[in-house]
Amino acid sequence: MVYAQIATYIKLQPHKTRLLLLKLQFGNPSTFLDQSTCFLFPSLFPVLLNTTTASPPINQRFFTDDRRMEITTGESVSPYKLLFRALTLIPISHYLLIAFLALIVYVYNLLEIHILQDIFSGFGGDSVSLTFNSSSDLYREVVSKCHLLHGRYLATPWLSSPHLQTILLNVLVKTPTFSYKREIFRTSDGGTVALDWLLNSDVSETSFQVNGTNTVADISLVIVVPGLTSDSNSPYIKEIAYNMAKHGWNVVVSNHRGLGGVPLTSECFYTAGKSDDLGEVVNHLHRKQPETALYAVGTSLGANILVKYLGEDGVNVPLVGAVAISNPWDLLIGDRFFTRAIMQRFYNRVLGNSLKGAAKLHQETYAHLSDWEGIEKSRSIRDFNDYSARIAGNFETIDAFHRWASSARLVTNVSVPLLCVNAIDDPVCTDEAIPWDECRKNKNIVLATTQHGGHIAFFEGMSGRSLWWIRVVKEFLSNLHASPSMSKQQMQKFRELDSLSGDKKKLV
Repeated sequence: MVYAQIATYIKLQPHKTRLLLLKLQFGNPSTFLDQSTCFLFPSLFPVLLNTTTASPPINQRFFTDDRRMEITTGESVSPYKLLFRALTLIPISHYLLIAFLALIVYVYNLLEIHILQDIFSGFGGDSVSLTFNSSSDLYREVVSKCHLLHGRYLATPWLSSPHLQTILLNVLVKTPTFSYKREIFRTSDGGTVALDWLLNSDVSETSFQVNGTNTVADISLVIVVPGLTSDSNSPYIKEIAYNMAKHGWNVVVSNHRGLGGVPLTSECFYTAGKSDDLGEVVNHLHRKQPETALYAVGTSLGANILVKYLGEDGVNVPLVGAVAISNPWDLLIGDRFFTRAIMQRFYNRVLGNSLKGAAKLHQETYAHLSDWEGIEKSRSIRDFNDYSARIAGNFETIDAFHRWASSARLVTNVSVPLLCVNAIDDPVCTDEAIPWDECRKNKNIVLATTQHGGHIAFFEGMSGRSLWWIRVVKEFLSNLHASPSMSKQQMQKFRELDSLSGDKKKLV
């Protein structure tokens, strides 16, 4: 009976018979029997199966199916096709999980997050690195007593990224409400600079006293120089002004010309290397309060202008001391740095647009002195400076302007005590521009660097409301002011300079 069925099947289905015979050569026939064969010839089924009914594993059925394809078509199956079929067996939820993990890794690296490093270090932070001359009196008498500079800096855990710190700087800093008292200062070329004052008596019920008095001359004055397009109302500038005034200092913010809500009243606008305005402001304040100890704090581009001024005027600077925070140092290197990575290009575009916005407030003057159409089309800081500062300053190339405007070339000429603070992971000012050897060579400079901190941020504490660098400034200037030799030596030098200046005027 079985043989009759086989003969009939062969006669009716010759093609399927040949296929079936070939299949029987490659293992368990239960994998290959189709439903129609088993239905028409049930008596044939156990014979072909050889009394075996167990099904092979899924992977065996999968690859045997491809072997059947290879047999019927006579062509080899592509390994990539096998790989693709294997990938289709993975649930879509697994792919979504892999994509999510990949996104986390990408963002972690893009934002240079270091929370894992902080965790592995037990949230102990990184030590502050100090660079100074081995025979420096500034280090021995002042910096050696600064506990913060000999401690460790730990960034706020939920801000463990230089980009998060930098971007959120003006968002997270909250300063109590206060009002400045504005003084309008006219420069020698007819320009206008807004000087915004905040006295110790404005924010403190008990004024700081020296030798039992609390006159203005007895209270030291801190001159604050803002960054690129910042002014006295920028949150971080208000933070440093309020904190210094609260702790016994008088503060004046020297806004760049054209910023702070004042018009341009001369044929000149503020640029990255324009340090002569600061020089005139410092001399004006010294003439106004000759017995007052003057100090200066510069941030970002304001730090570059401050250090450039200190290097240009050398021993004639009437300052007792100064602090430079997040100084870009070399604008040519900084310009190259802005073209490297995604985030640097982002900052370049944002800061370039900020400069364009400031220029639009004084469009008539900019259009007269530079290329206004080029300024409107500029998409970076380099483009903006090329169409404005380069032309107004008669520089042959934009690189020539950047070299001239850089403070790094004048570091060796600085003659007043200067503390410089930079973060290695600063996403705006690269550490490649820091003049390490020049700072080490100059006995009047101490350079403090931290591994983390971002750009003029240095958030600390769980709340993220405190800025580490502001505490550093207060401690350094307080120790410098209290130093019996450093501050008195500087003040004596000023008196001698003033005396020589007065004698020259009499002779004339």
